[in-house]
Amino acid sequence: MARIKFSTDSAADIPVSLREELNIQVLPFPIAMGDRELSDGFDFTPEEFYDMLLAAPKIPTHAQLNPYVFTELFEQAWEEGYTDLIHTSINSKGSATCSNAFQARGDFYRDHPEAEETFHIHIIDALNYTMGYGWPVVQGARMAAGGAQAREVVDYIQDWVDHVRVIFSPLDLRFAKKSGRVSAAAAFVGEALGLKPVMTFTGGESKILAKVRGEKAVTAKLADMCKHERRPGTPYLMIQGNNEEQSGRLLDACRQELGEEPALSFHIGGVIAINAGPNLVGVIYRT
Repeated sequence: MARIKFSTDSAADIPVSLREELNIQVLPFPIAMGDRELSDGFDFTPEEFYDMLLAAPKIPTHAQLNPYVFTELFEQAWEEGYTDLIHTSINSKGSATCSNAFQARGDFYRDHPEAEETFHIHIIDALNYTMGYGWPVVQGARMAAGGAQAREVVDYIQDWVDHVRVIFSPLDLRFAKKSGRVSAAAAFVGEALGLKPVMTFTGGESKILAKVRGEKAVTAKLADMCKHERRPGTPYLMIQGNNEEQSGRLLDACRQELGEEPALSFHIGGVIAINAGPNLVGVIYRT
């Protein structure tokens, strides 16, 4: 009988309640804040981190997950008798974490050749961020709980990340420009004119989709894009940071344009906030 373990990293932004309910193992990115090292998604709530981030004299940094972290994950799952481990990883274009997972898988099978026939490690490169890959992990875990086999779940997650659209607007570009990980934000000009970017990731690379004037226009644009691009009958998710006013506007705009509630409204975690800034709103949907 198949026993499937699900894992991902903390940049997937899966809310604590869901990862506990569905027994999803989340590997935390280490965040260096001054002389402290914090575990993303475990040592603070998103809301607590926003305050810490804004008060920090220097923007915190975060490290990749090294091969040893994955070796421990694989060893433990094998020892616990799982037949399959499905790990969905942060964008390989922005972090070496994904390649470290592949390296660790090769090392694991080299050290345990007897496991190759009975313990299958599936690694999926999301080529994206936040619940753009967290959501299919959640849904995949629900599928497995309902009796789905590993290959069906892997195919579902891969299909989702191949067709997901994460659109967002960093309303304060200081963090995105300083981190350098959202390259399109660094190249954006127009702030002095009151312009705000609407951005996405395509093939793992950041891209500016539109420039709108003023924050109120941002929410209207996001809702309109979701309305015209979303595959009919599929859910949408709302991305929130620390701007409750803008999040409320976006929710109202989505309700009006789409005629339904989001499947989930969630707050970005530490890694995403460091790189895109806490003052951010966005929508996730399937095309």
